Amino acid sequence: MHPTPLLSVDWTDHVTGHRGHLVIDRLVRGVASGGLRMRAGCTAEEVAGLARGMTMKEALHYDPTARYVPLGGAKGGIDCDPRSPQAYGVLVRYLRAMRPYVERFWTTGEDLGLTQDLVDRAAAEVGLASSVQAVFPLLEDEAEARKRLADAFAIEVDGIGLDALVGGHGVAESVRVALDRVGQQHAGTRVSVQGFGTMGGATARFLARAGFRVVAVADVRGTIVNPDGLDVEALLAARDHHGTVDRSVLRGGDREEPGSAWLAVDADVLVPAAVSYAIDVANQHRITARWIAEAANMPVLPEAEEALAARGVTVLPDVVVNSCTNAWWWWTLFGDVEADADQAFARVRRSMRTLVGGILDRADADGISPRSAAHALVEERLPTIAARYGWYEGERTG
Repeated sequence: MHPTPLLSVDWTDHVTGHRGHLVIDRLVRGVASGGLRMRAGCTAEEVAGLARGMTMKEALHYDPTARYVPLGGAKGGIDCDPRSPQAYGVLVRYLRAMRPYVERFWTTGEDLGLTQDLVDRAAAEVGLASSVQAVFPLLEDEAEARKRLADAFAIEVDGIGLDALVGGHGVAESVRVALDRVGQQHAGTRVSVQGFGTMGGATARFLARAGFRVVAVADVRGTIVNPDGLDVEALLAARDHHGTVDRSVLRGGDREEPGSAWLAVDADVLVPAAVSYAIDVANQHRITARWIAEAANMPVLPEAEEALAARGVTVLPDVVVNSCTNAWWWWTLFGDVEADADQAFARVRRSMRTLVGGILDRADADGISPRSAAHALVEERLPTIAARYGWYEGERTG
């Protein structure tokens, strides 16, 4: 992939001094897709890496028989603590500054630190029709598509919105595919999850319901551990909107440990589902798990991944594992699935079985990492996408 993004925009909030960034990595048919995150310490380099990852996710889900049109990759980021009293005002002013890009080029939504409801509220306040309005000109019937997406967002499954479940369902399915390939039984397989927000919480739910034993969950207050398995549903019900668990619901066998304990807990699978750069060379030696499923974006640094691979630890890469939230938006908006939970989950299962299985097959055949196999697949698909849809890397090629 070309290392230089098409467009990079830096912004400073005139009220608080907080910084924000927008990176459009590629355009396909004049549009790029990627969420908006808010966290203290968010950098332009981080946002650029996330935007490149979005280009890959779009390409990996390309299906020439589907209605879903592949888009380019983009990402937004704001350096601000989302829990700060200033955070919402900063978000509104950021979106006001970025409004021309959202109107024409950049479709965005929730990411780390922000919920879709909050993004929608702020977008409406600055006069945007939708955070994904740039894609509307590509739709056959905009009114029907927008209604379908709104109906889908109104669906709840056992108390959690469908939009908050599809991504974690994809992560869980990725884990299941990896284990099935080596004959590992799901029942009793131990899982440790870092981050209990949208992605981490949904992943924990689907793995627990598939028979996995979730033995650790980490949030900003620390790590909750129970070797016999946590009551995932009780923890989900006790979360606040930042994914922090009310400790009053803990059972007698649950114990609280430091925030980093999720890394070293006795588990078979680690699911980093919070911040980027969580696993580095200095802490990777603490990991005893056999698999790492990257539910977060860029949680494992490249040097750490090399060290883990040398120890026989398989990292299932973020661009594949956590790609289904983005894909589900477009499957729904373009009409590949209806506003229906069963259809959505079936599409996620089918897509991830094909994608993850293919990546792991290629990695084994070529003696490379799953991440390298995903990159190779992207490089093969990008020229086809460029030729078919045009406006790629800023130049019309078809």
